Amino acid sequence: MRKTMRAAAAFATAAAAVTAMSGVAHAKPAADPWAGCPDGAVCVYPQNQNPAQSPSLVLYSYGPHNLSNQVGRHWVLNNQYGGATASLCTGYNGAGCGAPIAEGTGVYADLTPINSITLNRP
Repeated sequence: MRKTMRAAAAFATAAAAVTAMSGVAHAKPAADPWAGCPDGAVCVYPQNQNPAQSPSLVLYSYGPHNLSNQVGRHWVLNNQYGGATASLCTGYNGAGCGAPIAEGTGVYADLTPINSITLNRP
């Protein structure tokens, strides 16, 4: 009976150690909110808001995001992490995309010809 209890206690201790280590290994990389843009997001700011202060559009999911009523100059900030990029595209559904915007960077762009923004996996 004592052997069974010791074996059970040893197993529980080992399982707790594995769980603790796996939580650290999968921790999200440190990213900071930037100009009101949450960690892991791409943000679009209101027209002519310079400097960028509070986003009017916050995008989280990978893939294309169609825009509407976005004309004139806007800040677009990529606050994603892990090498994810974003692209401004002249077509809907991610068609005709320009150069990727690297994580931790932004562009002050005329969104009049832009019809979608893609969030690209690393």
